[in-house]
Amino acid sequence: MKKFYFLVLSVFVFQQFYAQNDNIEKKGLIAKEMKSFAQKMAVGNINPNTLNYDLQYQRMNVTLNPAVYNISGSVTSHFKPNQSLNSIYFDLDNQMTVSQVQYHGNTLAFQQLPTKEIKIDFQSALPANVLDSLTITYSGAPSATYNAFFNGSQGGTAVLSTLSEPYGAQDWFPTKQSLNDKIDRFDFKITTPSQYNVAANGKLMSETTLPGSQKLTFWRTMYPMASYLVALSITNFVKLNDTMGNPPFPFVNYIFPSTAANTTSMSNIEWTKTVMNTFETYLGPYPFRNEKYGHMEFQVGGGMEHQTMSSMGGWTRGLIAHELAHQWFGDKITCGAWNDIWLNEGFATFGEHLANEKLLMTNTQFMNYLLDQKNFITSSPGGSVYVADSNLGSVGTIFSGRLSYSKGGYVVRMLKWILGDTAFYQAIQDYHSRPNLAYNYAKTQDLNASLLQSTGTNFTEFFNDWIYGEGYPIYDIRWRQSGGQIIIKAAQTQSSPTVSFYEMPLPIKVNGTGGQTAYFKLNNTTNNQYFVQSVAFPVASVEFNYEYQILEKNSTVTQDNTLNTSDFNVEEFALYPNPAKNELNIKGIDKATDFTIYFTDGKLVRKGTYQPEKAINISELVPGTYIFKIKDKNVKFLKK
Repeated sequence: MKKFYFLVLSVFVFQQFYAQNDNIEKKGLIAKEMKSFAQKMAVGNINPNTLNYDLQYQRMNVTLNPAVYNISGSVTSHFKPNQSLNSIYFDLDNQMTVSQVQYHGNTLAFQQLPTKEIKIDFQSALPANVLDSLTITYSGAPSATYNAFFNGSQGGTAVLSTLSEPYGAQDWFPTKQSLNDKIDRFDFKITTPSQYNVAANGKLMSETTLPGSQKLTFWRTMYPMASYLVALSITNFVKLNDTMGNPPFPFVNYIFPSTAANTTSMSNIEWTKTVMNTFETYLGPYPFRNEKYGHMEFQVGGGMEHQTMSSMGGWTRGLIAHELAHQWFGDKITCGAWNDIWLNEGFATFGEHLANEKLLMTNTQFMNYLLDQKNFITSSPGGSVYVADSNLGSVGTIFSGRLSYSKGGYVVRMLKWILGDTAFYQAIQDYHSRPNLAYNYAKTQDLNASLLQSTGTNFTEFFNDWIYGEGYPIYDIRWRQSGGQIIIKAAQTQSSPTVSFYEMPLPIKVNGTGGQTAYFKLNNTTNNQYFVQSVAFPVASVEFNYEYQILEKNSTVTQDNTLNTSDFNVEEFALYPNPAKNELNIKGIDKATDFTIYFTDGKLVRKGTYQPEKAINISELVPGTYIFKIKDKNVKFLKK
C-alpha cells in the first residue's frame, strides 16, 4: 500500500482499495476455515476417550520433502493419567500407517480404529498422576480431502504447509484434539532436503547439516498450545530476523522470494511492529514474548493464527491485524468449544476495529467502516452468534462471516461502549491474566465471570440478548425541548422474537442552533421509557447512535411536541434488586396494579397484583431470566 502514498492518490481511493483487498482476503480466510471444518464435524468438541489423561509434551521427529506428499517419523508424547489406565487413545486419521508403538523400550499392541483414533494397550495398568511417555512411529500421505496438510509450488519451488483448524491435526500427527487440554510444550525436529527452510511455532533452537544433503531443523515452544495451532511451512523461504516491542523480542518472518521483492508487502510486514505496539497498549503484553512473533507464508487465501507465527496467504494490513489479535484471542485464550468460536473470531475482528480506529483510518473512514459492518450484520433479522449444538453440522453457521466474525466483533465494541474505554481495556487485560484462563480455554460464561470480577457489572442478560439471542433492536426516538430541558422517549421493537427487549445505554447527541453540542448516555431498561436532561441552549436536532456505538437498524428520531412531562414520572420506575433471590420491589407505581411474569421465550409463568410498598415474593421461581410486565413497563430480571 505504500506505493499509493507515493502516487499521492486520494484518501478515498486508498480506502476503497484497502477495503476491497481486505474483504477478498477475509473471505478467503473464512472460506478456508469452513472448508477445513466441513469434513470434520462428526468429530465434535470432545473425544471422550481422551479425557482420562493430561497431554503435557509432544516431540515430533519427522522427515518431510515439500515435493513429496508424505510424512514419516515419530511423535513422542508425555502424559499424566488422571486415573488408572489399561489403554490410551490418541486422535489419528486411519489413513496414517502406524508401524510401531514403543513404551520404555518395549513394543505395545495397538489398534487403528475407523473412528480416526489409535488405541494403545499397556501390559499392566498405569497408575494415576504419574508422568509417563510413549512413542508412535508412523507414515503415510495425509488425507487430501481435509486440506490440513498440503503442498504445491511457488516460484517454481515446492512448498508444503499445514492448517489444522479445527480437527485437522489428527490428519498428520497423533495428538489430542479435544478443546480441554493444551499441550504444555512442543518440539519440532524436521528433517528436509538442505535447500529448504522450515518455519514453525516457537523458538528456533538449531539448524544442523546432515549427510546426504539433508538438514535437521529444531523448533521449540514452551507455551501451552491447542493441537489445531501446531503448524509448519517449508520451502526456500527468505528468512527475516528482526525485533519489535519494548523491551524488544524477536520478530521473525519466513516469506516467499517473490514477497521479499514486493515493496508493498514488505512495507505491510514492517507495519506489524506498529500494530503490535498499539495492541500491547490496549490489550496487554504480547502473550508469547519469550519466543517470538512472526509470519510464515503459505498458499491459502487469507491467514491462520498459528501460535507465535501466523500463516499468511496475503499481506493486507487488516489481515495482519486480525491474525495478530488472535494471539491474545484464540491462542493465549482459546474458545473452549466450537460453539463459542466468537471468542476467537469476534475478538480478532475487534482487533481490526482497533487497528482501523487508531492507525489506518481517519474518523470519517472509520465511521464508514463501522456503518458497513452494522449494515452487514443487520442484513438479516435472525441468527445467533452462539452456535447451538443442533447447528454444529452447518459449516456456514459456525464460520459465519456475519455472525461469528462481524457481529461477534460488534458485540465487543458494545461492551466497550457500556463500560467506557478505560474500564473496558483494563477488563480485557484482566481477562488474559486470570490464572484459570491464561494459556487455557474459555467459554462465554468465563468471559462474563471475568468481566463481573473486573467491573462489578453482570453481563448475563447482555450475552443472553446478543450472543445467545438473535437479531437487533429498532428504535423510535422522540424528543421535545421544554425550557432548559429536553424530553426524550425511547421505544423499541425487535427483529427477532428470541429477544423480548435489549437493555442498552443509548447514545444521544444534541445539536444546538448555534453549533453547540451535548452528549448523553441514557440507560434504557424498559420500553417507552422517558428521560429528561438539562440542555442550556436551543436545540436544533437530535442524533441517535451518532458514532455507531450499538447495533440497530432503521431507527428513527422525531421531534414530537406532544411529549409532556405530566404524562410520566421521569426515571422514577425501578424494579429491584436485580438480580433477585426471594423478593422483588417496585418503585414508581403508587396504586394496586396487575403484573405478569414470563419466561424469556414468552411462556407465562405467573399473574398477580402488585400492592404498593409491598414486595413481590418470587422464592418459588427456579433460577433463570424472566420478563416482568406491569403497565407499559417490560423489564428483564435474573432470579438467583
